[in-house]
Amino acid sequence: MTRTDQIFSRLSWIVAIATAAFLMLPIVITVVVSFSASPVYTLPPPDWSLRWYEALQRKFGLVDAVLLSLNLAVLSTAVSLALGTAAAIAVARGQFPGRAAVGTFVVSPLMMPGLVLGVAMLQFFRDIGLRDAYWSLLLAHVVITLPFVMRTLLAAMGSFDFSMIDAARTLGLSYPKAIAKVLIPNLAPAYLTGGLFAFLASMDNYPISIFLTDARNKTLPIKMLQYLEEQPDPSIAAMSTGLILLAIVVLAIGARTVGLNRMIQG
Repeated sequence: MTRTDQIFSRLSWIVAIATAAFLMLPIVITVVVSFSASPVYTLPPPDWSLRWYEALQRKFGLVDAVLLSLNLAVLSTAVSLALGTAAAIAVARGQFPGRAAVGTFVVSPLMMPGLVLGVAMLQFFRDIGLRDAYWSLLLAHVVITLPFVMRTLLAAMGSFDFSMIDAARTLGLSYPKAIAKVLIPNLAPAYLTGGLFAFLASMDNYPISIFLTDARNKTLPIKMLQYLEEQPDPSIAAMSTGLILLAIVVLAIGARTVGLNRMIQG
């Protein structure tokens, strides 16, 4: 390696480390502030305390918001896994015109601003007469979680041998049973990866949910915004730390069962 190569290699490492530090700094600050004893956001903290985690127990409506977010995340992920399987099989095996366009259309919510999707879905639900906030949120969360499942499964099906499905059908299994007994077990890592990312996308969603919530149905991110407007104390940082911990747990589960490389490739 020449001296020029060494210089560029070191510069690359410096840029990579600086970029990682820049991206991680807000997360680190949030976690540090959540353990501060100060009633305001202060760095460095004057003292360490768990008072803001204890204060979460007294937050009105927090438990309901967490339960609603978990409910929406679990149900929307389950529906997306079912719909994503059918859509991915249709695009991977179908011979109909425009199947590539169908695949692009399903993952298009990932390419559009959340606020645009939120306004569009609010208007659409009003036009069809859907006024119930819970069902509006659930349908919207399916729309935003389905692309993660579809993209992951479609990539995994590129290397799957569908002749195994045909072989299972010749042995007497119906098409749905062949998928359940052959396809799903073989693509289990892709299902897990897509499901985990879909779950996190639903739990953390803010720009779409804000248009569809009402006084009785507020997801956790919307409730956090309300707390921030009413009383901006470090308890918000404690809630954010909880969401960060959830993301870490999800990544740890994926790394343990699938591997980070396969998750990233999916």
